[in-house]
Order: sequence, then structure tokens, then C-alpha cells
Amino acid sequence: MKAIHVTSLDGPDKLEVREIDRPKPGPNEALIEVSYAGVTFPEVLQTRGMYQVRHELPFVLGSEAAGTVVEVGEGSKFSVGDRVATNPGKGTFGEYAIAPDSKTVKLPDSTPFAYGAGMPMNLLTADFSLRMRADLQPGQTVLIHGAAGGLGSAGVQLALAMGAEVVAVVSSDDKAEMVKGLGAQHVVKADGFKDAVKEIYPDGVDLVFDPVGGDRFTDSIRSLKPFGQLHVLGFTAGEIPTVKVNRLLLKNVSVVGVAWGAALQGKPEFISEQWDAIYEHVSAGRLDPNIHAIYPLDRASEALAVLDERAVLGKVLLEVKPEADQPDSIRENALVSSK
Repeated sequence: MKAIHVTSLDGPDKLEVREIDRPKPGPNEALIEVSYAGVTFPEVLQTRGMYQVRHELPFVLGSEAAGTVVEVGEGSKFSVGDRVATNPGKGTFGEYAIAPDSKTVKLPDSTPFAYGAGMPMNLLTADFSLRMRADLQPGQTVLIHGAAGGLGSAGVQLALAMGAEVVAVVSSDDKAEMVKGLGAQHVVKADGFKDAVKEIYPDGVDLVFDPVGGDRFTDSIRSLKPFGQLHVLGFTAGEIPTVKVNRLLLKNVSVVGVAWGAALQGKPEFISEQWDAIYEHVSAGRLDPNIHAIYPLDRASEALAVLDERAVLGKVLLEVKPEADQPDSIRENALVSSK
């Protein structure tokens, strides 16, 4: 089988396409034939050795994928022919991938593989933040930074599905249009977002969902209403911000760390329980990711470069074995990216 390997920690442009043996599933594992693999920002960091989870070189890159089960190990809960999405953390940028039972879910028949491949990491991280850590309720207000990115757009969609009002923060007009298309009630530019939010909600918002970090952190705290929460989901801006804790005292606000991957440790039932909680929204198509671009597997370096440039509107995918029957919008993006 063909797979994308990290052989040195010199960035996305040093990835290698290699032929390797098809893996065998162990106990409580399935082997899937990959249709699409999702491309995430942690993979950019992994190619440079900058992510908190490090794998021994060389390794097959890729955190998530969707495809068809073709073989099962002893005790697996899946069957050959099942349509699944998986988030094993590595090894999905290839023609086949090992899917651990604890990190794999069945896809509704109505969900194309291209959408399924873009769901696991972003949607389940958003669910961990909004539902599990914030206990978000209908009518509450959420400010979402990086709202046009993969994680941000998943946050927008899930918050709306949960009945919240969303203020989406973006950096450009094209990103604003994309997020409006997702249904966000308010869209503001990152430059001066605090003042824009103040005009919409004079008392502030209930929750700030922040995968960006950087120099906007203090203004995010200022945008909270009393007893509000700021959720820290990552630092795509590159800079890890600091806060003077007296700001938390002024309005009884909280800063909450949201590390979905760490929360999974020692909890094999965690992902299945999350998927059950959002399955109705997935099945109804409320959480289908906006597909920014689809690249062939052997152009993985280019796919990662797009993320690294912060130019993404939604989700980037690698196409391995596409479904014949899928929405026209997916086909159009695939054709554009395959030129």
C-alpha cells in the first residue's frame, strides 16, 4: 500500500510517499480502506516535531479518516463492510489504516465519506468544549475565534445545532461569507472584535471558544459577561498568551483548558458516548463540514501547506478512494484541487 511518511522533522515539504505492507488489525481493531483522510493543524506541527504527541521516526502521518472496514481483529465491535470514521492519532494518510474500536464510529448512510473524514477531531473537540465543559444551553451566546477554520467552523455548526447564538470572528471578507453560509447570526472581523461584540451584546457573551490564542486573549476575556468562560483549544496564531489573573476576578470569569486528546486517556468509551450525543445532528446533515479543498494522497505536502498559511475555509481533505455517489460540491472541490 501507498502511505505518506514523516522521515525527518523538517516540515511538510519533506514528506515522502512510500510503499509499505498493508497493516493487520489486532484485538479490538479494524482495518479500513481509506476513502478520505482529514488534514488537521496538529499534522503540520508533527512534521516539525512541535506537537505535544510525538511519534518515533519514520511514521505514517494522519490523524483521522473515513472509509470501509475490510478486516477485523479479534473482539472488534465492527464488521466487514461497515462505513466508519476514525481518529487513531496517526497512520491515516495511506490506502489502508488501523482503526481502534475505541476511536472509531459508524457513519450514517446519509453522510458521505468526504464529510465523515472531516468530522472526528474537530467535531468531537467542539463537543467536548461546548457540551461537556461549558454545558452550553439554548439561547446562550458564543464568540468563536478562527470561525472559518476546521475547528472553528465545527464549533459554529455545533453551537447553532445546540440552539446558541454565535458571534463568528474571521480575518477576511471571503471567510466572513463562508461563515455566514453556516448560519452564524453575527460575523465580525478579528481586528477590533472586542468593540464589535460590545455593540451586539453590551453585557458580553457567555462563552469564548478560542483555538487561535495570540494577542487577542485579553480582549476575549473583556468580551465575557460576568461568570462567563473562555475556552482555550489551541494556538494556531503561534503565540501562547498569558493573562493577569486579576482580570478573572473583576467579573468572576473563568479560563478553561480544553484538551480533548488528553481527556480520552484511559476512557475507551469516551468517543462512542460523544458520538451518540451528536449523532442526531450528524445524521440530519447539520454538522457537515465545509470542504475547502481536496488533494490527492501524493500531494499531502501541499494540503498541509494550505493549513500552515492560515488560508483555509473549513476542511482540507486527502482523497484516496472516493465514493462514486457524493454531493456535487465535493466533486467540484476535488476537481479544482486535483489539477
